[in-house]
Parts: sequence; structure tokens; C-alpha cells
Amino acid sequence: MRFWDGSAFVPLVVQEPASGTMAGVLARDPGFLVWWAAPVGIGSALARLERESALPVAVARRARRRLDALAEAWHEIRPTDAVRAEAVRLLRLHPLRAMDALQLAAALTAARALGGPEALPFVCLDHRLSEAAAREGFRVEPEAV
Repeated sequence: MRFWDGSAFVPLVVQEPASGTMAGVLARDPGFLVWWAAPVGIGSALARLERESALPVAVARRARRRLDALAEAWHEIRPTDAVRAEAVRLLRLHPLRAMDALQLAAALTAARALGGPEALPFVCLDHRLSEAAAREGFRVEPEAV
């Protein structure tokens, strides 16, 4: 089981340089956790690519269908007061955006139930979030972000 940040999903649904790497991570362990609002962040990334004409409409449509298929298999960490309080703590310690703090807080909440951050790999392609996750004790994948 791994926690997947939304940034790691885009290469699974759209062909990018990291697509092969991310497909390999998923193939090694198809069980994954995501933050409840991850579809919003992923949808935002796809919409931005589409607006910038970097993603044709038909390709974006296929990407959304692939994302829907992935969503059938993932397990969501739901919003709770504990996740929110953890996100606020993380914002004081790390240079994170609000959505990233919520994702990392969700991962920490899930990891505590498994024995701690070292028990739950954190899959992420965002450099700043990867650094914060590593400082919180997670093993971040892929290693070279």
C-alpha cells in the first residue's frame, strides 16, 4: 500500500516523461490511498494542460476516463478535524501550499494507523511536497524527484 499525491497521477493518465516510472510504481503495488480532494487537483492539472493547448480535447477526455478507472481502485482518506489540524501544523513547518498540506496531513493520518510514516511509502512528483514528506519520515517514491 502506498499513498499517492495527486501530482503522481497525471503521468498515469497522460503520456509524459514520468509515465513509465509511475506505471512501474503502480505495477509493484496496485493498492493505493489518496486524499479525498485529490480528484480536484488532478482535474485542475488536466484542465490547465487542456487550456494551454498542451492536451488535445480527445486526449483529455481519455485521460479523465483513465482517472475514473483508477478511482475505482483507490481508497480515500476522508476530511476530518484531525486531518485539518495536521495540515495547519504542516503549514507552520514546511513551505507548502494548502492543498499539499492537506494531502500530506491525510498521508500522516493514514500512516499513524499503520505504525508511522515509514510504513507507508509516499508517491509524489512535486519537489516541495516530496521534501516535506521526507522530513516527516516518509520514504518518497520515485526517489529522484
